[in-house]
This record gives sequence, structure tokens and C-alpha cells, in this order.
Amino acid sequence: MQQQRLDFIHQNRQKLEQQILASNSRIKELEVQIQQYREDLADEKRIEARMEVELNQAEDQLKAVREEHGSAKSELDVILKGQQSVEKELFELEKQKAINANRLDNLEFDKHQSTTANTTRLEEQQKLKDQLKSLEKTEEEQKKMLESLLTEADQRQTAILEAEQELDKLRQTMTAINRQLDARKNEFKLTQSMVESMEGFPESIKFLSSQKEWSQKSPLLSDLIYVKEEFRIAIENYLEPYLNYYVVPTYDDAYKAVKMLSQAQKGKANFFVLEAFKDYAPPMTLLPGTTNAFELVDTDPAYRNLCSYLLENVLVTEDEDVSKVTQEGDFVLLSQSGRFIKRKYSLSGGSIGLFEGKKIGRKKNLEKLEAAIKKLEKEEDKLATQFYNLKSKIEQLKTERDDRKIHQARESLSKVTQERISYSSRLENLNNQLKESTDKQQRIDAEIQQLLESNKTIEAALDEKTKNVEQAKAQIADVDASFKKMSDQLSEASTLFNEKNIAFIRQQNKVSAFQRELNFREKSFEEIAAAVKKDAYNLDQANNEDTQIKENITKLEGELQEAYQERKQRESLLTEAEQTYFQARGGINEIEDKLRKLNKSRTDVQILINNLKDKLSDVRLQLSSLSERLKVEFDININDLSTESPEEVEEGKEADLTAKVERLKSRLDNYGEINPMAVEAYDAMNERYENITKQRDDIVKAKEDLLVTIQEIEDTATAQFLESFAKVREYFIEVFRSLFTEDDTADLILMSPENPLESKIEIVAKPKGKRPQTIAQLSGGEKTLTATALLFALYLLKPAPFCIFDEVDAPLDDANITKFNRIIKKFSEQSQFIIVTHNKLTMSAVDVIYGVSMPEMGVSTVTPVDFRSLKEDEVMEEFVG
Repeated sequence: MQQQRLDFIHQNRQKLEQQILASNSRIKELEVQIQQYREDLADEKRIEARMEVELNQAEDQLKAVREEHGSAKSELDVILKGQQSVEKELFELEKQKAINANRLDNLEFDKHQSTTANTTRLEEQQKLKDQLKSLEKTEEEQKKMLESLLTEADQRQTAILEAEQELDKLRQTMTAINRQLDARKNEFKLTQSMVESMEGFPESIKFLSSQKEWSQKSPLLSDLIYVKEEFRIAIENYLEPYLNYYVVPTYDDAYKAVKMLSQAQKGKANFFVLEAFKDYAPPMTLLPGTTNAFELVDTDPAYRNLCSYLLENVLVTEDEDVSKVTQEGDFVLLSQSGRFIKRKYSLSGGSIGLFEGKKIGRKKNLEKLEAAIKKLEKEEDKLATQFYNLKSKIEQLKTERDDRKIHQARESLSKVTQERISYSSRLENLNNQLKESTDKQQRIDAEIQQLLESNKTIEAALDEKTKNVEQAKAQIADVDASFKKMSDQLSEASTLFNEKNIAFIRQQNKVSAFQRELNFREKSFEEIAAAVKKDAYNLDQANNEDTQIKENITKLEGELQEAYQERKQRESLLTEAEQTYFQARGGINEIEDKLRKLNKSRTDVQILINNLKDKLSDVRLQLSSLSERLKVEFDININDLSTESPEEVEEGKEADLTAKVERLKSRLDNYGEINPMAVEAYDAMNERYENITKQRDDIVKAKEDLLVTIQEIEDTATAQFLESFAKVREYFIEVFRSLFTEDDTADLILMSPENPLESKIEIVAKPKGKRPQTIAQLSGGEKTLTATALLFALYLLKPAPFCIFDEVDAPLDDANITKFNRIIKKFSEQSQFIIVTHNKLTMSAVDVIYGVSMPEMGVSTVTPVDFRSLKEDEVMEEFVG
């Protein structure tokens, strides 16, 4: 680096020496030129002084001649001025006379034209009046027709609203009835299922019910009676012990049933015999605030004595506080809710179970439910007929709407009104023209009279001015000869002065040029001298730096030799260290080989141990299985066998086996006879098992079908979602670029494409010149336009009949407001837009504006303005104008 610096200094020093030589040569040349220019400048200045004296002499001579010429010119100017003044006055009079004559001709022509035009206007005025009367009559008829159509439309709309309200009421009523009907049908199905399966009844009752030749004339007590729902739990809790009783006409029927149960081994059953209650008379017991339980039961007359017996002295109270019941007597007191039963010497009660009150009166309840279902179905049919008729009426009313007639009537009225306004404007303009024409004729007559009088005055003045001009011309002829002689002398003196002046100016320019050249060379001499001085200084600095760099180079060469020596010593040490390292590395490799062999041997031994452990576990498992089998089949403990030698087992084998066989025979004899019902019990359990298994299989199959259906729904939903998402994405990009520019970037990205239904959606919006990381980094207006683009993308996927915007344009500036209004105007061809706004640009772009004000506290007023009609009026005014 020091050597490169030294080479650079040598080159710079040579360059400076060359520059100093060239500058010295230029200095000598400039010294010669400066001396020559100074001598030339002194000569030219002497010539300039002489020419200035001559110029002053010529100027004095010119002044003397100019004074004599001026006096003669002044005299002539006075005469000429008088002549010109008279001639000017004469010209003005002639001009005015010609103007008046021309004006008179024009006025006569205008007067004739005005008279002709007035005659035509009067005829047109009468025609317009007749046409205007006809149009006013037609307009009145059109207004009456439009009012009639609007009244009919309002009445029809009112009828539609009333019918739709009635339709909503019918729909609500039908919904309520459908719910009741579904509830009754579900209750009917559940009750019917419970009756058919005899849920809650013992096996004996189910058996007798399955015997058709006996069960048809012997019903259960629970099927004979019906109790209102609010008392059903109380009565059922009291009659619970008797609800499983059969009611038979005679004792023979009861004996027959008992015999059937005995033969079939189906258990026991209880029976009420009706002939035993033929003469029964129930006692009458009543307490304040209670109701006789028998009065709450509905049953056939044949069973009333039986029910009276079962509910003998049973009273029902509405009081739920058992502590307040203090009456004592031979009666039973039931709470209406079924929470307690109070007898003479006992009290029972507590919480109410979920299925209490569901057993009594099932068949009776079926009959009542069936009747209620039929009644609800009839009512449903009736309401459906009313609903259909009302809907047909609404459709008919909507069909009868004839907006086209109203629109045509409005257009016709608008045309007639515009035509009337046009004729009125024309008539008004015609009247104004007639009035202006009359005023104009009066002005023309007055002006004609004034012009005639003015012409008489002008002719008298013309004669006088003509005489004055003749006198001025004679006087000018006398003075003009002497003035021409003075003019020639002035011209010669002026020419001489101009020539002297031009020569003097040229000399001044020449002196200035010599002075500029002299100044330029003196300045160049100073600049070159300064440059030589600076180059000499730089040359001294380069010489000093050259000496210093040579010393540094000598010093660095010595240090470099020392570094080379040190490097050789360290390379020899490194060679010895590498030899030691490679020897140690060879020993480590030998030790690692021995270690790998030992690890392999240890692994093989461990594998052998694990195999032996597995074999030991298998032997133990086989031994345990063998021990259990000996215990079960031969009642022998394996530990006992292990203590005996094989010889001992052989010696006592026959005697032990004989004793064991005897013991097993005695045990079989003690088991007794085979139970003949075991097979039936097994069949019943097996049937129940099969039913449960079948139900389980049905549930599993239903689960599989449900999973398949869910998968189909998810596949369909995913396909539809992806299709809709792709369309929305395209619409979003298109609308975003229409709101911003074609170079802007926008996109919708699924964050989890593999699971689109659960995926989040990222919105990308990058206006040109910005690189936002998130939507939050956009400005308020850009966020609004992005949201608007997304909104219209969804709108394009499924257009709505109308859209409502609430101050969406608040954050937007004027340029973005224009874009927003333009896209709203575009989409308003397909949908109606309702915009709440305070922006003037948005207000000016809409078709109809509604102003909301509050003239009184709490009372709002809406004032509509239809800009479409105003635009038509403006066009009409331009046409009429």
C-alpha cells in the first residue's frame, strides 16, 4: 500500500512540474500582451477626445438651425392647426349628417318591420290562447284520472296489508294448533305404546291380557277410570295397590283366570268381582275445603259401585301444607298435587316422581286424545282453507296492481303539464314582444323627428365652415415657401451631427473593447500566478510525503522479515503437534473398536436373557392354566402334586380315583331334579338379549348412516362454500379495483384450505404505493372502501332487493365519494339503495332525498324531494328558452 502511495505521489509530482512550466510560459505571454494592449488603449483614448470636440461643434450648429426652423414651424403650425380644426369640424358635420341620414333610413325600415311583426304576433297570440285553454282542460282531466288511480292503488295496498296481517295471525294460529296436534299425537302414540306393551304391569297381568278369549270381557281397573290431569297423581298414588287388579263380572271368571295362571306357571293376579258390589251403597263424608275423590273419577255406570268402594271416605284438598291438616276421623285425605296421603293413624308423602300419574286411565285417555286429535285436525283443515283463500286473495290483489297505468298516467300528465308550461311561456314571451314592439315604435317616431331638426342645424354650420377653410388655405400658401428653405438647412445640420455622433460612439465601443481585453488578461495573469504558487506548495508537500513514505517502507520491510522468521518457527512446532495428534488418534480408534465389540457381546447376552424370560413367562402361564383346569375338573391342587413323587402317585392312584368317583356321584344325586322352567327362563332371557342386541345393532347402523349423512352434508357444504368463495373472491378483486385503480392488489385467502368450513379468511388489501401488513394500517377511507368492496362482492353472489347504508361515506374524501357514488349508481339498476348520509356529494347524486327534521320535541318530520322531476323541469326550461 505504501508503495502504491509512493507511485501516486511520483505521478502527481511530475504533473505539478508540468503545470508549473506551462503556467510560467503563459505568464510571460500575458505580460507581453498586457503591455501591447495598454499602448493601444492610450492611442484610442486620444482619438476619442478629438472626436468628442468635433461632435460638440456639430451639435451647437444643429441647435442654432433648429431654433430658426422652430420659429418658422410654429407660425406655420398655428395656421395649419386653425385649418385642421376647421376641416375637422367640417368633416364631423358631414359625418353627422350622413349618420343621421342612414339612421333615418334604418328607423323607417325598423318601423315597417315592427308593424308587420305585430300583425303576425297578434294572430299567434290568439291561437296560443285557444290552445292553452284546451291544454288546461286536458290537464285537469289527467289529474283527476291520476288521483283516481292513486286512490285505488292506496285502497288496494291497504287491503293487502290488512290481508297480510290477518294471514300472519292465521299462520300463528295454525302453528299453535300444529304444535298442539303434534303434542297430542305424540302423547297418543306414547300412551298407545304403553297400553300395548303393558309397561309397568307384572308378568301375570301381561299373560292374562295376551289370552284373547278371556281378556276381552275382563279389563284392568287402571283402564276403567279416567281422572282429570290436575288430580291424576293424587288418585293414582292412592289406588296404586289396586291398579293391577282385573275387574271380572263373576267369581267364575276369576277362578278361570287363576287356573290359567297356575297351569302356565305365570305367577299370581288379583280380581275385583262386580257381582259383589251390586248392592253396595257408599257413605257420604265431606270436610270444609275438600272434594270427594269419587266425584273426580269418570267411569262407566257398571263400575261406579266399585270405584265408590275403592274411594270410600277419600277426600281431596288443595292445601299443600300437611302441617295444617288437623281433622281426625275415619277418612283418607289426599293433597291435590299428590305430595301426601293422610289416613286415620298414618301419613305418607314426599316428592313426586317423573312418571307418576301416567298409569291410571290409559285407555280412557287414548279415547279422549283421539277425539282431541280429530277436533284439532278439523280445525287445522278449516284454518288451512282460510289460509289458502286469504293467500289467494292477496295474490289476486297484488296481481290487480297496475303500476304501469299509474306510470303512464303520470307521464301523460307530465307531458300535458310541460306542453301547457311551454304554451304559457310562449304566450308570455309573445305579450312581452308586443309590448316591447309598441314601445319601440314610439321611440322610433320621436327619434325621427329629432334627427330631422338636427339635419337643418348641421347644413347651416356646413356653409360657414366651408368659407373658413378657403381663407386658411390662402394664408398657408404665403408662409410655406420660407418654411421649406429652413427645413433644408435643418436637414443638412442634422445629417452632419448624426455622422459625427456615430463615429464617436464607434470609437467609444473600440476603447471599451480594448479595456475589456486588458482587464481579462490581467485577471488571467493573477489566476495563473496563484495557480503556480499553489502547485509549488503541493510539490513541496509531495516531496516531504515521498521522503516519509520511503522511511515507512524501509521500516515495514524489516518488520516483514521478522514476521517471516516467526512464521517458520511456528510451522515447525505445528508439524510436531500434528504428528502427536495423529498417534493419539490411532490409539483412540483401537480402544473404540474394542468397546464396540464388548457392546455387541453385551447386547447378544441381553437378547438371550430376554428370550429366556419370555420362555419362563410362557411356562408359568401354561402352569397356571393347568392348575385351574385341575382345580375345576378334578378338584386337585397343583401344589399337592408337586410335593409327591411320581412313585407315590402311581401307588395310590386307583384307590383315590375310585373314592373321588363316588364323591362325584353323591354330589350329582344331591343336585335334585332338573328345573323344567329353566329352558323357558333361558328362552325369555335369550329373547330379551336378542331384542337388546337387535336394538343395539339398529342404533349402531343408525349411527353409521348418520355419520354417512353428516359426511355427505359436509362434502356438499364444502363444495358449495368453495364455489361461493371463489365467486366472492373474483367479485371482491373486481369491485376493489373499480373503487381504487387497476394496479391495486386485493384478495381473499383461506388460512386452512384443508378444512374450509372451519377456516379463517384473510383479507388482503394493498392500494398502489402502500405495503400494509394488516388491514388496521390502512386509512379510514381505505378501510371503508375495502369493506364496501367486500359487501358488494357478497351482494353480487346473491343480489338483494334492497340495501341500507348508514353513514358509510363518512370517512371518505371527495375523490372516494365520487367512486362510491358511481358504484352505487351502477348497482342501483338491479336493487334499491337506502343511504343515511350527511355528505353533500352523495345527496346530489341520489334520485330521491328525504330530509328528517324535528319541528317539535319528540316529533320527527320527513320532507321528500324527487330530483328526477326537477331534472325534467330544467330540461323543459332550456327547451322553452
